[in-house]
Amino acid sequence: MNDALERFFARAELFMDRVEASLPHTLTAPDWTASIAFRYRRRSSGQGVIGPVAHVGAMNLESLREIDDQKEKIYRNTAQFVRGGTANNVLLTGARGTGKSSLIRACLHTFAPKGLRLIEVDKADLIDLQDIIELIASRPEKFIIFCDDLSFDDGEPGYKALKSVLDGSVAASTPNVLIYATSNRRHLLPEYMSENNTYKHTEDGEVHPGEGVEEKISLSERFGLWISFYPFSQDEYLSIVDQWLSSLGFGAEQIAAARSEALLWALERGARSGRVAYQFARDFAGRTALP
Repeated sequence: MNDALERFFARAELFMDRVEASLPHTLTAPDWTASIAFRYRRRSSGQGVIGPVAHVGAMNLESLREIDDQKEKIYRNTAQFVRGGTANNVLLTGARGTGKSSLIRACLHTFAPKGLRLIEVDKADLIDLQDIIELIASRPEKFIIFCDDLSFDDGEPGYKALKSVLDGSVAASTPNVLIYATSNRRHLLPEYMSENNTYKHTEDGEVHPGEGVEEKISLSERFGLWISFYPFSQDEYLSIVDQWLSSLGFGAEQIAAARSEALLWALERGARSGRVAYQFARDFAGRTALP
C-alpha cells in the first residue's frame, strides 16, 4: 500500500512540474545594484531570468584606436540618452573584429556612474523583449538592451518581435530604453540573387516581388543610427598593436621589434583587425619576459 502511495505522489509531483512549466511566468527583477551589466536567459522550464554579470570586461574609449568617427557617433548618442534627451537605437555593422562590441562595452563603463545599465539578450530570446522592457520601464536607470552578432534566418520569431519594439508597436517607446545591436550583415536577413529579378514575373510567381525585398531591409531601417566599420589598413593595424603592447608594459624598442611578428600573425589569420591585434599582443606578452 505504501509503495502504491509513493508512486502516486511521484507521478502527481511530475504532473505538477509539467503544469507549472506550461503556465506563463512573471519576469522577476534582479538586484539592480549587483552589477552594471545583466544577461537575460530563458530556462528549460520556459521561465526567463535576468541575472547580473559578475565580471564585466574592462574597456575604455581611449583604448579603441582607428575608429574615431564611430566613437564620436555612439558617444554622442549615448550621452544624449543618459542625460534624458532624445536618442536613437543603434545598429553597428561591418567587418568582424573591428571593435563593434568593445565600443558598446566602453560606453557602458563611461556612463555607468551616471546611471547607464546594459542587458544582453540573445537572438533566440528576443521574443521576450517586450516583457523585459515592461519590467524596466519604470526604473530610474537608463538601459541599453544589447544584441550581439545579430542576424536572422527566414521565419525566425525574434525578427518580428524586434521589429515591433523598434517601431510600429501599439505601445509607446520607453524613454529609458534603447536597443544597440551589432551585426556583420547590414540588412540582418539573408539576401539572394533571385530577389534581384524584381520585374520578372512568371505565371506562378509573386505579383509584387519587390515588396518581399523591402520587407527584408525594413528591420535595419528601423534603427535610427547606423554605424559602419571597415577593415583596417596595415598602418592602422600596427597602430592598434602598438597601443595594446604599450598598455601591457612594453617599451618603444620592443614594440618596434614586434611589428614584423604582428604582420605575420595577421597574415596567418587572413585579417587585420582590432581583435587580431589584441590576440597577438596577448600572445607576445605571454612568451616574452618583461624587464
